[in-house]
Amino acid sequence: ATVLAQAIVREGMKYVAAGMNPMDLKRGIDKAVTALVAELKKASKATTTSKEIAQVGSISANSDETIGKIIADAMDEVGKEGVITVEDGKSLESELEVVEGMQFDRGYLSPYFIDNPEKQAAILDNPFVLLYDKKISNIRDLLPTLEQVAKSGRPLLIISEDVEGEA
Repeated sequence: ATVLAQAIVREGMKYVAAGMNPMDLKRGIDKAVTALVAELKKASKATTTSKEIAQVGSISANSDETIGKIIADAMDEVGKEGVITVEDGKSLESELEVVEGMQFDRGYLSPYFIDNPEKQAAILDNPFVLLYDKKISNIRDLLPTLEQVAKSGRPLLIISEDVEGEA
């Protein structure tokens, strides 16, 4: 992708230097991209079996069949809509670790919540979980719930659309 992008920029600069309107060039590139994406979709074939996923994974990993098998196993484990995260390991072995749970598009509200700096994580033991389907803009709305949680001595995980204002 980087080599292709560099070639497009290099050739585009030649055309602009020769007097071509940059906006016309951009519109032409946009049309080409649209046509190419449509052709790729027509030519593509969905992978449906674990074996096919392993083959694609192996090719993507410079023909490393072990990595392909791990990718296929990960896909089998999490499903089509699951999340797979690749991390650098401390050993020479490649391994698959399955972690149960959910993943959110956004993280914690403040870096002060981090209690495990090595993993950049906020770890809560046996927390209450409050799912709030609106923006939290006034802390008074949640005050009775917060008081009850404080009496219990357990941590509270709040999942909401957003937090703003005095909250």
